[in-house]
Amino acid sequence: MIMRAIVALGFVAALAACEVVPVTPAGPQTTSAVQPVSSRTSARNFVQVVNTLEPVAERECRARTTNVNCDFNIVVDDRPGEPANAYQTLDRQGRPIIAFTLALIADAQNEDELAFVMGHEAAHHIAGHIARQQQNAVAGAVIFAGLATLSGGDANTVRSAQELGAQVGARSYSKDFELEADALGTVITKKAGYDPLRGAAFFTRIPDPGDKFLGTHPPNVSRIETVRRTAACL
Repeated sequence: MIMRAIVALGFVAALAACEVVPVTPAGPQTTSAVQPVSSRTSARNFVQVVNTLEPVAERECRARTTNVNCDFNIVVDDRPGEPANAYQTLDRQGRPIIAFTLALIADAQNEDELAFVMGHEAAHHIAGHIARQQQNAVAGAVIFAGLATLSGGDANTVRSAQELGAQVGARSYSKDFELEADALGTVITKKAGYDPLRGAAFFTRIPDPGDKFLGTHPPNVSRIETVRRTAACL
């Protein structure tokens, strides 16, 4: 933990020495004022970004990991009614999947936004966030169940404490994971030839989760700041 803190402080110090460029919104921040992108353009942008960024994400994955499947499979979640979202998961063989809903593809204003989202999701896999989240969940479950047992709780109480502990454990570092993915996603986006600052303008149009206790995502301002400081050193 001490070594990790030292590395983190060093990283922050390095970022502080770089020239930070402000993120300029792609357009007005009110949803009604955003100019819609045609379906044809959205589809063309998505295909272009997949073809351009996936090889870069794969190379970055192989350079930063060992014995990790870096063959990303980019898919479209075409379930009706799904909100604008993208997520990273693994298939049964351990191959990393990055999924985009149709609503997100349609909502993106340009290739840079799509590239940043894709780079962010690829970064989750490269950083091993799924496995780390599972480890945190297990640790939380063990601790909460142990405390319930010491307090004299019955089987149902212990089981409830275990479930709550797993939820708390899984959420404990989720904000850190998102910021880590934003930073590495910025690197991937830039190496693929896209503008991460322009891509991060996506955050100016989505609801701000604020800084809720055990929330899964950090405030949008923190995410934009992470992109700005990382991009300043590239």
